[in-house]
Amino acid sequence: MKNFKKRRILWPVLIFVLELAAYAQNKRDDTNYISGYLQSDLNGETSGIAASGKHSDVYYIHNDSGDNNRFFAIDRQGKLLGTYYYVTDKGAVNVKDCEDIAVGPGPLPNKSYVYIGDIGDNGASNRSVNIYRIAEPDLPAVADSAQTLQCSVLSVTYPDGPKDAETLMIDPTEKLLYIVTKRHSMVSVYTAPLNFKANDTVTLTKRCQLHFKGLQPFKWIVSGDISKDGSQVVLKSYSRVYYWRRHDKEAVWQTLQRKPVQPAYEQEKLGEAIGFAANGKSYYTVSEGKRQPIYHYTIPKL
Repeated sequence: MKNFKKRRILWPVLIFVLELAAYAQNKRDDTNYISGYLQSDLNGETSGIAASGKHSDVYYIHNDSGDNNRFFAIDRQGKLLGTYYYVTDKGAVNVKDCEDIAVGPGPLPNKSYVYIGDIGDNGASNRSVNIYRIAEPDLPAVADSAQTLQCSVLSVTYPDGPKDAETLMIDPTEKLLYIVTKRHSMVSVYTAPLNFKANDTVTLTKRCQLHFKGLQPFKWIVSGDISKDGSQVVLKSYSRVYYWRRHDKEAVWQTLQRKPVQPAYEQEKLGEAIGFAANGKSYYTVSEGKRQPIYHYTIPKL
């Protein structure tokens, strides 16, 4: 009986020790996910990340509300490579709440474009929101120097009233831009054609609604990306990453209605950015805040 009581006491202790060891090992392994840290204090409210289609090992990031009409180029170690201001022929752009960034095709063949989604609307009160399209720039000779670039503005309206959104994606296969809303128990997926002209206004097409398990606000969708070849999709909430492999002849909004894979995710301070590497073999996440780590994950094995 005494031996039985001892085992009853020692068994929970052994489990605790094993779990503690596993936790410690996982924390050590976490360092393998970190490709670098944001190295410039200019990058304090990062809300989107997208791989360049023009430059190897270059990623574009931007700040959200409170910043102005600019975005940045970094490498995967987080070193600042360039700062870019975008304007129209009428002058500076008055941004409100830029929440995501994407890279994809545009009006000219064999040319890559940066898309910035000024789509945040916490009060769901804006009659329209803007997408800015900029031809991918050259990298400056000096990282501290700033370039000014011309942009085309697309104003979009929702068919069912204003929405708050933080996810902008570009589908290179069907030449569509995607917006996924942020809040509530279900989020909505909208599309618009990429072949817009400067200063166009279009009404988005509502494609579907998605439900993710969890509690609000942790399950709110805050970022997403489509791989350069159009074959993979990721969405991100504050607490999880959702991954899909696209089937042949399937629209992305159809892909999103299938059950996703939920790969490992290192909880971030306020993670609102996710983007595939240019080769589609991995993806990156980064949080708001100065000097934040850039996490690097290989895509799930299905």
